[in-house]
Amino acid sequence: MEEFATLVDALIYTRSRNEKLRLIAEYLRQTPDPDRGWALAALTEGLSFAAVKPSTIRNLMMERVDPVLWALSRDFVGDTAETASLLWPELIGETGAPPSVSEAVERLGAMTRVSVLSELPRLLDRLDADGRFALIKLATGGMRVGVSARLAKTAFAQAFDVAVEEVEEYWHGLAAPYPELFAWAAEGADPPDTENLPLFRPFMLAHPLDETVVDLKDYVAEWKWDGIRVQLVHAGGETRVFSRTGDDISGSFPEMAGALTIPAVLDGELLVQGSHQGGEAGGAASFNALQQRLGRKTVSGKMLADYPAFVRLYDLLILEGEDLRALPWTERRARLEALMPRLPADRFDLSAVVDADHFEHLAEIRMGARDEAIEGLMLKRRDSPYVAGRKTGLWYKWKRDPLLVDCVLMYAQRGSGKRSSFYSDYTFGCWDGDPEQGAELLPVGKAYFGFTDEELKQLDRYVRNHTVNRFGPVRETDKSLVFEVAFDSVHASKRHKSGLAMRFPRISRIRWDKPAEEADRIEALQALIRD
Repeated sequence: MEEFATLVDALIYTRSRNEKLRLIAEYLRQTPDPDRGWALAALTEGLSFAAVKPSTIRNLMMERVDPVLWALSRDFVGDTAETASLLWPELIGETGAPPSVSEAVERLGAMTRVSVLSELPRLLDRLDADGRFALIKLATGGMRVGVSARLAKTAFAQAFDVAVEEVEEYWHGLAAPYPELFAWAAEGADPPDTENLPLFRPFMLAHPLDETVVDLKDYVAEWKWDGIRVQLVHAGGETRVFSRTGDDISGSFPEMAGALTIPAVLDGELLVQGSHQGGEAGGAASFNALQQRLGRKTVSGKMLADYPAFVRLYDLLILEGEDLRALPWTERRARLEALMPRLPADRFDLSAVVDADHFEHLAEIRMGARDEAIEGLMLKRRDSPYVAGRKTGLWYKWKRDPLLVDCVLMYAQRGSGKRSSFYSDYTFGCWDGDPEQGAELLPVGKAYFGFTDEELKQLDRYVRNHTVNRFGPVRETDKSLVFEVAFDSVHASKRHKSGLAMRFPRISRIRWDKPAEEADRIEALQALIRD
């Protein structure tokens, strides 16, 4: 556990991606099984312990330190694990040797919601502050040390000189601590046998188009739909639905898991049919409708009926045992079109190709695209194979220009991690009428990015100097600072007092120069809602 704690500490204070890769790779090479496998699972958020929740840590701490001291310290530090690891009382005398990662995982896995209150403290007593921090992070499942699952897998590939694409393909068929994966990569054993498993394949991704101009003789244009990118895999008699991060979301969309019965791997956009939520009947509704289904472990019959899901297909990776990924896009598209009659029409349709005479014509079409379900355009080389990750020159995404509105800062809250000392999360609103006649501000959105580090310092100072009320960690400010807020779309929402919900709001500019009375009114946003 000490070596893992050292790794976690180093990752937190390292900004360089290459250095993070080196640190993880070195740990994986030097650490024996199964500790390194459990550590890799922790870094990729592949561990879960039902008995240990953040509330468990809070309850343990308030039994051991003054609750007021705990609350003040947690508010200032901004991280439960860090606060608890530093405030945990040091015992004098023999407490036992620090546990290994494997022992910690075994003991955490055996704890119940009753036994955790006595057994977790015994583990924490055997560790120093760094070890306690790493253990709590591991136990609660939120490492947040600046390492994505992709970066950890890339570090694994670099550690043992194997292809990260192969690591990705084997990964989802294996369970922590991944003995088969280490045996293959580190010891030269045969690759893991995953032939008849419904495994996730890494997605092909696109670069932003930026200032690039492409020749439509070489590229084809498709709409970029505003749902969630998914992959459907049928193998070994089972079907799985995966998100773009490789998470299995089949339970949230059982109708899609039951819709694919042909051995295949399909790439597409998960959407909700639109006859009831805006959008054309039989077409796609806004993301707001899809959001009603996301994250649900169980789905009621009413939810299935009110928000029926379907997938708009982009690509065909594998069909009945034949891997098509090396073929050019034109051939894969032809194979996908030929497959469509074999798929249930109420669950699958085909993403249409956008016809344009030339690039400037395509730009005009993009400018006019304000359908709620359209996010922009995709440009794909006609001869491009399907390769994992972002490969320069093959696929481009050309998002539609964002909408802009001027809003007034209302509330600010401290961030987490590196931002725990700054008020960096901002809630903003628009006027519900004429401010000169006493209209109130109604919250319309919240954003925590879109500004530089220097602007963050200015905003933090502004919040502290213009606070008029406090609600725990939240400060209410006087209504004087205007943000120009960029967003992709706006929808009607019964959950918000304003009756509105923004899609992807971010701060575009800080309007230090603009009087708050000149910010936009609710009616300006209401006019942007598509019926």
